[in-house]
Amino acid sequence: MPSPLSSAYERLLAAFGPQHWWPGDSPFEIMVGAVLVQNTAWRNVERAINNLREAGVMNPRALYALPPAELAELIRPAGYFQVKAKRLRNLLKVVIDEYDGSLDAMYETSLEILREQLLAIHGIGPETADAILLYGGGLATFVVDTYTHRVLARHGSIGYDADYHEIKDYFESALPADAKLYNEYHALLVRVGKEFCRKTEPQCNTCPLAIMLPASGIVQPF
Repeated sequence: MPSPLSSAYERLLAAFGPQHWWPGDSPFEIMVGAVLVQNTAWRNVERAINNLREAGVMNPRALYALPPAELAELIRPAGYFQVKAKRLRNLLKVVIDEYDGSLDAMYETSLEILREQLLAIHGIGPETADAILLYGGGLATFVVDTYTHRVLARHGSIGYDADYHEIKDYFESALPADAKLYNEYHALLVRVGKEFCRKTEPQCNTCPLAIMLPASGIVQPF
């Protein structure tokens, strides 16, 4: 019998199909996007990334060589551009100093060590670090966000006060360590969170996971 987490995944995949996440033309672009998307919508990130592409600086050394004020101006559409410019430079410094600017070398590092390195960078929190690792490097670490927390809490699978690591452990202890699975599952949770499990006025009756709600009479948290 499949686990509740696996059943939820199959329901979401059947409803929405593969999501082809995360958007980005290269691992480096995905890394940059993971920093820029903090506290903003992806459409704003796309505008900032287009600026960087047009400026011809979409590689670690070229981006780090930009004067901070110029970098901040290029990423202005992403919001909080002064702060994000500093965070990007902090990240780029590690890529250059520790890995000679090579993302291939960086992603050859063990997941545990690399994750600790990323978390030690000022401005890189768990969600950003895990997005860089999973989507940029194809490493098996589950990404947790607001949508994930909301969907699971409403189904009674976790408490509303559960922290990032508790939710991450919940997935990783129940699912195989498979980067493709983690990638698709997170994207599907974002999709159901945006379209059905909204912060206000959730559309529970038509949600693909409606049958798994405790209120449905089937108390089956996942």
